[in-house]
Amino acid sequence: MYLLDTNACLDFTLARSDRLRARVRAQNGVGMAISSITLAELRFSAGRLQSDPADERRLDVFVSILVVHPFDDDAAEAYGKLGAQIAVRRNSFDRLIAAHALSLGLTLVTNNERDFADIPGLRVENWTL
Repeated sequence: MYLLDTNACLDFTLARSDRLRARVRAQNGVGMAISSITLAELRFSAGRLQSDPADERRLDVFVSILVVHPFDDDAAEAYGKLGAQIAVRRNSFDRLIAAHALSLGLTLVTNNERDFADIPGLRVENWTL
């Protein structure tokens, strides 16, 4: 199972990567999920950027085929453990999403592997390569 990072979702819906789109389509929605943190980031971006309504519809359709995992107590516990293991960095959303992937035992799909390289035990794949 895979947990898609915010950038993977945006790359798919905005057609930024043919390789990523092919891989997502090959999965046919099976085994793919997002964190409720990712959903919040996607909605925030759409609202802030005043997205094209067609882009928002594509995002809605894409999200509808995914499992949206709520950020729960297990994810919060994993996030707390990360705080003791890694340095503090600017993007805490990435840290929350990483902790969520760890708590669920999922592989994180992102095109920003560097942002997650220091997180022990996190499996990361880049579907744009």
